Amino acid sequence: MEFAEDIETIIQGYAQGYFLMADDMGIMGWYSSRKRALIPLDERFRYPKSLQRVLNQNRFSVAINRDFLGVCEGCAQRETTWISPQLIDIYYDLYQEGWAHSFETWQGDELAGGILGIAIGGAFIGESMFYRIPEGSKVAMVKLVEHLKKRNFILFDAQLQNPHLERFGAYQVNDQTYQVLLQKALTKNCVFS
Repeated sequence: MEFAEDIETIIQGYAQGYFLMADDMGIMGWYSSRKRALIPLDERFRYPKSLQRVLNQNRFSVAINRDFLGVCEGCAQRETTWISPQLIDIYYDLYQEGWAHSFETWQGDELAGGILGIAIGGAFIGESMFYRIPEGSKVAMVKLVEHLKKRNFILFDAQLQNPHLERFGAYQVNDQTYQVLLQKALTKNCVFS
């Protein structure tokens, strides 16, 4: 799929199962995967027992879009990243139009961690996550799943599987199954924030 920067085209791309990434040279492109990682929004969702202690201690507060650009920058600050300055600008445009969101954890006035994603209908497409304070992103994941369930979302797309996501019960589906789930989710009229 050819890359174009207008919001409508970008949302159409995500609604067809593509996602944006910058390559090693910073060149933006559309990508898809034969296998998609999904975070379960039912009883299959789980997390490490040690995290329950952190949740019980209420170390973090949760916010939505309090520091959207801070979350974008936090997600981009790693040795190898697909989040280029151009992609941050695109996320910011999507945020201003109500499509992109940051789900954040805070410790006092400090951004502890967060998850960046795009909400379309009943689908939340997780783009990236990061933490500055240990457990910040894990708590964000647990609280985001609770939030999505309350808002009647039916799909939490994490795009690519990794061992960290597996600890939360993430599982993979083939592209055909993913497309069916995505199209069903797009018929829902859910409000993220």
